[in-house]
Amino acid sequence: MVAAVAMFAVMDTTMKMLAEHYPAMQVTVLRCLSSMPLVCAFMAWRGKFGGIFRVHWPLHLLRGVLGVGMLTMFAYALKSLPLAETYSIFFIAPALITALSVFILKEKVDATQWGAIVVGLIGVLVVLRPEGTSFISVAGLAVLASAACYAVSAIASRILAKKDSGEHIMFWVLALTAGGALPLAWPNWVPIQMDHWPVLLALAVSGFFGQLALTKAFSMGKASIVAPFEYTALAWGVAIDWALWNTLPDFYTLLGAGIIIGSGIYLVRREAVHAEAEHP
Repeated sequence: MVAAVAMFAVMDTTMKMLAEHYPAMQVTVLRCLSSMPLVCAFMAWRGKFGGIFRVHWPLHLLRGVLGVGMLTMFAYALKSLPLAETYSIFFIAPALITALSVFILKEKVDATQWGAIVVGLIGVLVVLRPEGTSFISVAGLAVLASAACYAVSAIASRILAKKDSGEHIMFWVLALTAGGALPLAWPNWVPIQMDHWPVLLALAVSGFFGQLALTKAFSMGKASIVAPFEYTALAWGVAIDWALWNTLPDFYTLLGAGIIIGSGIYLVRREAVHAEAEHP
């Protein structure tokens, strides 16, 4: 999981670099299409192309639409926000997943879990600094909307995982997201500069291997043990911000991130306790 987070940090860094030169919707297309050759080669090696069209289309199409929104808003935010601040806001996603599971999956969430969700939202407000101009920052709200799209997509993925293979899920979310974003990006398409091709290569490799490492992590260990390591992204964000852009998170970002991370870890551990109680 630590390796997966490191790879995704590299991927997000390349997206931030590209967002400085290309529209956010185009960055979404580049993110998906750059990884497709590696994904297809992996699926061919695993012999997973059989039955690729026999999938549950409504949920795949939903994840494609959500993928367009999630990646585009995330890329838009990265253009102006440091990685550390972007990650801090995005960390609200586990709390949103827990809340949505009540309404969509009919899972039970007790009062303490709802309390943790509220605490997580307070952490987001701290990062956004409601007493200042950051609260109405379009970039900050774009990250929050991106996290919401991710949460709904994660719920859909939970349902799909019981019906379709992991390789098919990974393939179709990339293909449908690219297919949905390309027509929207095409009118404002900016030709790719030659010196950005190495960045695109890094984007493709880091995204692909990050996904493989993430899948391996959850297949080897309990989610309650593995998931909290996702918060190591903040350390990567701080290090990369300092190394490449000479910026460091302020007090409010670190305080809000600490609140959100604490809330998220509690929710993950609490869910594990409930699962063990239901299936001793």
